[in-house]
Amino acid sequence: MKKDIHPKYYQATVKCACGNTFVVGSTSESLDTEVCSQCHPFYTGKSKKLDIAGRVHKFEKKVSKSKELKSKVPAKKARAKKETKKVQKIGVK
Repeated sequence: MKKDIHPKYYQATVKCACGNTFVVGSTSESLDTEVCSQCHPFYTGKSKKLDIAGRVHKFEKKVSKSKELKSKVPAKKARAKKETKKVQKIGVK
């Protein structure tokens, strides 16, 4: 193994958004994460919306606004069908 080409290896502290902390080996001294095994839906069995930068809220807002606009717009009137003249052919026998 060559000397002085590998990065320094630390015992890094990982901090989750839920408040959980644990130690892992890494080339960074500390790490921040949004989801860990204590709060991930797969491991906990609980359903949870992960809202990154308000994307879920933004989508729900768009959906509610479109429903609101649809309720305000009056229903389209049915078009009247054109009456066609039926021409009877009177034939001479």
